[in-house]
Amino acid sequence: MANIRGTNTVPEMKIRKLLHKNGFRYRLHPRELPGRPDIVLPRYHLCILIHGCFWHRHPGCRYATTPSTREDFWRSKFEQNVNRDTRNRHELLQQGWRVFELWECGIRKPEVAMNWLLEAVPDSNKQYISWPELPQLTATLT
Repeated sequence: MANIRGTNTVPEMKIRKLLHKNGFRYRLHPRELPGRPDIVLPRYHLCILIHGCFWHRHPGCRYATTPSTREDFWRSKFEQNVNRDTRNRHELLQQGWRVFELWECGIRKPEVAMNWLLEAVPDSNKQYISWPELPQLTATLT
């Protein structure tokens, strides 16, 4: 697990490239925000969290598999990750930040499929987005 990177992952780099190419400027992993969000766009008061489906347990995703060995260890590890993500998301929202959660399975698609993000960033009516959106996740947030 020492080789698992937490920053500069392929999905993160894809989103950063898309945003930068379209004129958005951002900060990376600011320490003063809960959970050190992957990308922060201060001008739009927006935090973008890029989650791997395996590590952060994307509900209903085919990539959120569980290893068959050491099941108790993995169950505990995944539970801690999900609880930490939930706590960080709620703290960011309470501090007035907008939060976009992007899942690895949705970022694997061609760049054209991510163009919705470019329109959603300046739209201040969107406080929280989880993409790709699944009914189970959205129901727990409302």
